[in-house]
Amino acid sequence: MNPSRILCWNVRGLNSRVRQDAIRNLISNSRVDIVCLQETKMSVMSVGVILSSMGSDFTNWIDLPAAGASGGIVVAWRQCLGPALATRVDNYSLSIQFSPGSLQPWWLTCVYGPQGDSNKLLFMQELRDVRSVCQGPWTVLGDFNLTTSAADRNNENYNRAMMGRFRRCINDLELSEVPLQGRKFTWSNQQDNPTLVKLDRVFCSSEWEQLFPNCLLQSSATEGSDHCPLLLGLHDVQPAKANTGRISGGSGIGLVCCPGHFLPI
Repeated sequence: MNPSRILCWNVRGLNSRVRQDAIRNLISNSRVDIVCLQETKMSVMSVGVILSSMGSDFTNWIDLPAAGASGGIVVAWRQCLGPALATRVDNYSLSIQFSPGSLQPWWLTCVYGPQGDSNKLLFMQELRDVRSVCQGPWTVLGDFNLTTSAADRNNENYNRAMMGRFRRCINDLELSEVPLQGRKFTWSNQQDNPTLVKLDRVFCSSEWEQLFPNCLLQSSATEGSDHCPLLLGLHDVQPAKANTGRISGGSGIGLVCCPGHFLPI
């Protein structure tokens, strides 16, 4: 079977009971089947932490350990989705190939983008390398720590050259962005006069989009992190309403992103 919803969240640490409870509540309230967490800050991921934060039904998981007290990614999914057909662990990402019984296998890559310009360039090259191996339908999501345009920030503190490189990377990979409904920014420095930035995103290939033409990306409110959780519902838009407030492809079908409609360079 295919999942119904995917949770994507930079949790700013998974080693506290308060954070684990917040994740478990999100999973329960939103009926999440796949959990993609960034910045776990855990060098060793244990079965106990998975059970405490997600529940006993999440029997399948892979992780990228944190380096000391920073970084770390974990992706976990419900037992009913079965084992992964293939997995891949890189420096800034985890990739899993799901193999539903009735649909074409598809890839999910969860990323946690680095700080520092030199590491950002390595990260973008890693995305290209991942795609060269992970063929077919593909979605890539997470905290990219990159922006695509000045509109992704509420101030003028941005790097135009790096934005251009990120746009070119997304275009080279032939990805389209799944639009986030009801929210412009995903991160805040939580000051009285806050800096707001869109760092957390979901991209997909045209093949993946064709598998899930009625997906919907929304955010959830929660405490304990400066990033907002993203909820990607794979079947949340009814076909009769699919064109409402969405970008449509040339076929006129209600699509989240239009194939070939990439970011302007």
